[in-house]
Amino acid sequence: MSTTQPLPLSVSGGASPFSMSGFTRLCKGLVVVLVAAHIVVTVFPSAVTYVALIPARTIPFGWNLITAGYIEQSIYGVVVNTIGLLFIGKLLEPVWGPREFIKFIFIVNVLTSVCIFITAISLYYIKTQETYLYMPLSGFHGVISGLLVGIKQIIPDQELPALKIKMKWLPSINVLCSIATSFFTLEAMSYLPAIIFGTYMSWIYLRYWQRKSETKYRGDPSEDFAFSTFFPEILRPVIDPIASIFHRMLCGRSSASNDAQGYSLGAEPLPGSDSIEATRRRERGARALEERLAAAKSAGELPTDAAQNV
Repeated sequence: MSTTQPLPLSVSGGASPFSMSGFTRLCKGLVVVLVAAHIVVTVFPSAVTYVALIPARTIPFGWNLITAGYIEQSIYGVVVNTIGLLFIGKLLEPVWGPREFIKFIFIVNVLTSVCIFITAISLYYIKTQETYLYMPLSGFHGVISGLLVGIKQIIPDQELPALKIKMKWLPSINVLCSIATSFFTLEAMSYLPAIIFGTYMSWIYLRYWQRKSETKYRGDPSEDFAFSTFFPEILRPVIDPIASIFHRMLCGRSSASNDAQGYSLGAEPLPGSDSIEATRRRERGARALEERLAAAKSAGELPTDAAQNV
């Protein structure tokens, strides 16, 4: 089967990526962690003080920068985030591998917590409201937002069944909806920073830091994964100059490292290097989905009509 066409078939067939089977063992283990952590803080409410991110207590309890991301204080958060983890994980883990998948989750979780901590401290000094220091912040939604960025990278042009929305817009829609709902709820501080920082930190990691085992390069320099692609085309002429400033400030060294390893030749970029890397990334995603589709078919999990479509 060709790597240029199977991707739409695997999703439109409706069996493999969005079926209720084929969840990875690693994702199931993480679901157990989320559920167990929720039970603990429900039975022992005082435990939230030690494992959630409370900025005023982070200095003595520094481990909450790690643990906060796995603590769901509401049953709604447990349900939504476990479902998201299972379905997104079965798409990303076969492409990245279990080691890179758990590494991504750990790094995005910690970076998101650090950004939330800095934001809360800054807001306290600006507004002098102690609420920002003592509100217990926790939840897996920052990581889920980051995993949506991974979906945007791997299968950007795939459509979400029924909604007919391309996968590349899922991170942007997630952030936009979260911002919109924050105007109608008093609990925005408990989830909005995590969603925004989780989205941005995951893009930073995938764009500049993730090591490609098959190419020895770091990151994804393709134009299809530029920061401005999170915004509608009409806004990109405005976003690109701003993004380039932060690119030079924050990520110039990483970009230079990639150039030194082979993305450029002297001072000139290699012709088509962005498109080659983007093509390889999509081919890896296509192969992973093909293998999962084939495995489901051989196990008799596919409905007859879906198997015939393939």
